[in-house]
Amino acid sequence: MTEAPLRPGGALRKVARVVLLDPDDRVLLMHGCEPDDPADDWWFTPGGGLEGDESRAEAALRELAEETGITEVALGPVLWRRICSFPFDGRRWEQDEWYFLARTEQTATDQRGLTELERRSVTGLRWWTSAELSAARETVYPTRLAELLRTLLDEGPPRVPLVLAPEVA
Repeated sequence: MTEAPLRPGGALRKVARVVLLDPDDRVLLMHGCEPDDPADDWWFTPGGGLEGDESRAEAALRELAEETGITEVALGPVLWRRICSFPFDGRRWEQDEWYFLARTEQTATDQRGLTELERRSVTGLRWWTSAELSAARETVYPTRLAELLRTLLDEGPPRVPLVLAPEVA
């Protein structure tokens, strides 16, 4: 995750996220928290901001490798797009997020590639079944992920990316 909340000029931070599915259709989520308040926690998909002139697809694969150690990936289409705004680590983050579908056979993870901020705020990774995600009482982002995942598994990827409602925390 690039640690600058905004791009130069105050534009939305461009972010690529990955909805990574294993052979059993489990989705990989990261468990995060506010660095100074571990009780303020949530689950979210791997991903982060674009660096330099990389494409969203390149950023998705780089971030996935850095955050999870998973490199054996078949990157698919963009599933969803959303604008979000949230406080984190004493700043407000304004993001334009694209969620890519990806599949992998590699389920072992390695978090040695985390940035300093991620080491302070990411507490683990977990593979979730659709049923587990639907029954979860924890906070998960995007907030409709359980429903979106069930639709994805039942119907396949949308022909064009779905634009999700903006989320402001």
